Amino acid sequence: MGRFARSLMSNVSGVSVSVSGLWPGRADRLIIAPHDLRTSDATRAAEIYAGRFVFAGKIVTCHGRSIFDLEPPSEDWEVALLGFGWLRHLRAADTALTRANARALVDDWITNQIGRHPLSRRADVLARRVISLLSQAPLVLADSDGKFYRRYLRGLTREIRYLRYSTIDIPDGAPRLQVLIALCYAALCLANQAKHIRSATRKLSDELQRQILPDGGHVSRNPGALIELLIDLLPLRQTFAARNIAPPPALLNAIDRMMPMLRFFRHGDGNMALFNGMGGTPSDLLATLLAYDDTHGTPMASMPHSGFQRLDAGPMTVIVDTGAPPPPHLSHEAHAGCLAFEMSSGPCRIVINCGMPSTGRDNWRAFARSTVAHSTLTYHNTSSCTFVEMSAMKRLLHGAPIVSGPTRVENFREVVPDGTVLSTSHNGYAAKFGLVHRRVLVAAEDGSRLDGEDTVTPAQGARLRGGGSDYALRFHLHPAVKASRLSDGRGAMLVLPNREVWTFETFDDRVDLEDSVFLAGNDGPRRTTQLVVRQDAQQAPSIRWSFVRSSASPTETNGRRNARREPELPL
Repeated sequence: MGRFARSLMSNVSGVSVSVSGLWPGRADRLIIAPHDLRTSDATRAAEIYAGRFVFAGKIVTCHGRSIFDLEPPSEDWEVALLGFGWLRHLRAADTALTRANARALVDDWITNQIGRHPLSRRADVLARRVISLLSQAPLVLADSDGKFYRRYLRGLTREIRYLRYSTIDIPDGAPRLQVLIALCYAALCLANQAKHIRSATRKLSDELQRQILPDGGHVSRNPGALIELLIDLLPLRQTFAARNIAPPPALLNAIDRMMPMLRFFRHGDGNMALFNGMGGTPSDLLATLLAYDDTHGTPMASMPHSGFQRLDAGPMTVIVDTGAPPPPHLSHEAHAGCLAFEMSSGPCRIVINCGMPSTGRDNWRAFARSTVAHSTLTYHNTSSCTFVEMSAMKRLLHGAPIVSGPTRVENFREVVPDGTVLSTSHNGYAAKFGLVHRRVLVAAEDGSRLDGEDTVTPAQGARLRGGGSDYALRFHLHPAVKASRLSDGRGAMLVLPNREVWTFETFDDRVDLEDSVFLAGNDGPRRTTQLVVRQDAQQAPSIRWSFVRSSASPTETNGRRNARREPELPL
């Protein structure tokens, strides 16, 4: 068996069955099964055999009933169940018992359940199920007889037919790509599908060229979309090769562009930066994907098409959102985090955004997408983007897209003798409050400090509006960072897990330590701290601040302010 695509077992691969309704009059059979790159856990096979299905932080026990007849505890749980990705855990155990268990569960679905679950027809769920049934065919069909094989193939082709019909009304973005990827797999894995291979390949190529930007980012601006798409695109590339069909150039080019983008978003601890819907980093998937990155190069500094900048200086990394929100139809997961940044030193993250939880998103979605959940400036406690809020519109649009936000985001990058200067601005508050937010970041060449200045200025031809004209800077800290205020109240000492000490200071502004929440943890939301600096735009339109790595111990640093001259920031 090949690494990415395997011929089905000889006791079933020779069976042909006429499949009506999808490809009338054609005799088709499964001839290949794509490889599933997702990590499997053989210990979970025992849970499934015992009737315990653990998905999305919820446990459902069958007690002898069909798992498909039970009320799902959450939508996330139901999506995981109906996507059939859990079959890979049964395959990892690779025993006669788990093969029989897999066969019984799949038989229950294709015989009794198809069409009974509204969510099962959702395009992305259906696409995931088709890919799972194709990739796990060696498990399900092992030890089976011809009758089951025919039922399996009839059920599979029925699912593919539904999937083809779903292309009429697929949400734009990653779900559309996932459907087209699944249809490509279906055409490649079944015999006598030359016409469908050509059609599916053409449609996928067109969509990849539209959705994968020239710098490798996805049009949604969500780093997590890259992981979810690459985990299917890499085996698809190999499935083409296993069928002796040249992969389409658009597929090869998309993969070549996306892989460096993964490295761009990574911090020193291996986790991805939290922008636009990114939750906890699936470290196992990321490690698998990066093993296929032949370049292993230093991440690029600028991603102009996606709208992100990266400052690498010594052990320090700063990743900045310098892009406008995606179009409304692609913005269901996008955040109001323009000019927000994340910062890490070596293996320790320091400044973060709150991120999005992997489960229970509905409870946190509105907060996680707001500007206050990001390490940037908030004016009048208002987000720089406006989201659809009416419940009726949310139901109609299947979410809450962004309807207004920054339309002009500028950034200028310059290498200076002692480091790198990044000057940015956005007009997300111009329409409502008549102002522009400008942020300048200066990263020292040796990575020992990051200086910044945030300014609110009247937009061209406007004056500041909003009553008290108050604004706040927020720097959300990673929960592993221990923060304590300096004695003068204008800074804080930050102790990292590796005992490295950093000092956050402002030029002449009070710094408060307030509660925050880290939503992207693998073990659920965690309490953390944020540094908050508040000012009145009419009295003090700018705030200067710095993060400085200290050579002193935590005891020596606490209670004193570093004696130093404030650096001049370029305007």
